[in-house]
Amino acid sequence: MTLKYTRSFLARLEDIFSESDFVLRYEKGNFKAGYCLIKDMKVAIVNKYFPLEGRINCLYEILRNVQINTEQLGEKNLLLYQEICKPEEPQ
Repeated sequence: MTLKYTRSFLARLEDIFSESDFVLRYEKGNFKAGYCLIKDMKVAIVNKYFPLEGRINCLYEILRNVQINTEQLGEKNLLLYQEICKPEEPQ
């Protein structure tokens, strides 16, 4: 999947979190990967000082690594989530 580094794409990724059980928060922190996952509480924390590219990369990586109940997602968000979760093809 080709990532688009635009504010609208960031909003689409954030919408997936808003429709799921996961809570997305932007907070100050020096996480090694730029984000922190608390899976038991279903909380994803992203460094609030990250630029647009960094935030999109973090949300993309988080969505690839967590299980989200797809029954809660709307049609557009479900399609995007399925696209994100597809195994990447070798180049």
